[in-house]
Amino acid sequence: MKYLLENKESERLRYRTLKESDFEWWMEFASNQEATRYFDFSGNLNSKEFCRLWFDKVFDRYKNNSGGHNVLIEKETGKSVGMCGLLIQEVDGIEELEIGYSIHPKFWNMGFASEAAKKCREFAFANNYAKSIISIVHVDNVASAKVAQNNGMFLDKTTEYKGIPVNIFRVWNK
Repeated sequence: MKYLLENKESERLRYRTLKESDFEWWMEFASNQEATRYFDFSGNLNSKEFCRLWFDKVFDRYKNNSGGHNVLIEKETGKSVGMCGLLIQEVDGIEELEIGYSIHPKFWNMGFASEAAKKCREFAFANNYAKSIISIVHVDNVASAKVAQNNGMFLDKTTEYKGIPVNIFRVWNK
C-alpha cells in the first residue's frame, strides 16, 4: 500500500486508513446532496448505497495497491474532517496518479482540502511515484478547481471521464 499516507501528518491533520467503523460518520457526507453532486457514481443511489460503494472502492484500492483515500483527522480536536489520497486512475487511456479529496461539509472553507492535497503531492513526489500528478475535477466544481490550483496545478485539458465532463489539473515534479 505504497500510495497511502498512513501515520503521516501535515500542519493540522493526521492521515490514517479508512476503517469500517468510519461508515456512520461518512454517511453524513453521503447524505449531503451538495457534497455528492459531482460524483460520477452517485446516480440513483441512496445515501447508504453511495456510502457502501465508496467504502468498497477504497477497500478494493487498498487490497490492489492502487492507492486510496486516507481519513483526515484534525489534530487539535481529533475529529474526522474528510478524505484525501493518491489514486491510480485511467484518463483517456493513460494511467495517471491522481490526488482525490472530499471534505465533510461541516469543514468546508477551512483550507483542509488544500492542506491535504499539498501533503499528498509532496509525498508522491518525494517518493518518485510519478513525473506528474493530476486532479480530476467536474467542470462545474469551482471549489475543487480552486483546491487544485492552490496545490500548484494548472488546467491541462478538458475531457470526459466516465461519461462526465471534467477538467484535468496537473502539476509536474520539479
